[in-house]
Amino acid sequence: MARSVVLKKTPRCPGCQLAPRWCICAGLREVASPLRVDVLQHHMESYRPSSTGQLLQRALPGSGLHVFRAERPVALADIVQPGRELWILHPNGEPLPASTDPTALQVLLLDGSWVQAAEMARFTAAWGRRVCLPMQGKSRYWLRAQSGPGRFSTAEALLFLFGALGLTGAQAQLRVQFELHVFATLCARGQKQLAADYLVDSPLRAALPEMLEKLRPADR
Repeated sequence: MARSVVLKKTPRCPGCQLAPRWCICAGLREVASPLRVDVLQHHMESYRPSSTGQLLQRALPGSGLHVFRAERPVALADIVQPGRELWILHPNGEPLPASTDPTALQVLLLDGSWVQAAEMARFTAAWGRRVCLPMQGKSRYWLRAQSGPGRFSTAEALLFLFGALGLTGAQAQLRVQFELHVFATLCARGQKQLAADYLVDSPLRAALPEMLEKLRPADR
């Protein structure tokens, strides 16, 4: 007789989307920033717990997360904020303007694979000013292999923008939240050695030692 197997999904925290054992909600610290941040997230990315677009919505009060579907386009009026200039971060954009008031600025981040981001970039081409950031170094987003040099995650793009605008406090706060997200996800995947290696150059050890103690995989 054929056997019927029912596959049960792993329970996940409704906040951080990680399994309860690896939940990082207790370590959430809100990031204070005068910059308005919105994320246009491809619908295929919205199902991935590793997404940093969802992390930004949790960490930045007042930020917006908008799901992109080609068959149900997002309206510009649902995103743009009155009194702010809209920037769309894109590698093919113009250089970062010399002097900008963050309180008069809104940034739109495109969250998805490079192919998906290209699709969203075409859709939003006329929405605002495309801006390219000077991003150098190695990505700390160890959850996915980057497709080439100079490629970074959505949250890392915002970290670079915070630095370029002189928002060093917000940059430091967001970096802790970003690295907590990466570390906990590595732990949840059972990648103990990679998680340990990640902590070597991470601000997490000083910023959230109690959270790290809770998350460290037990030695077996």
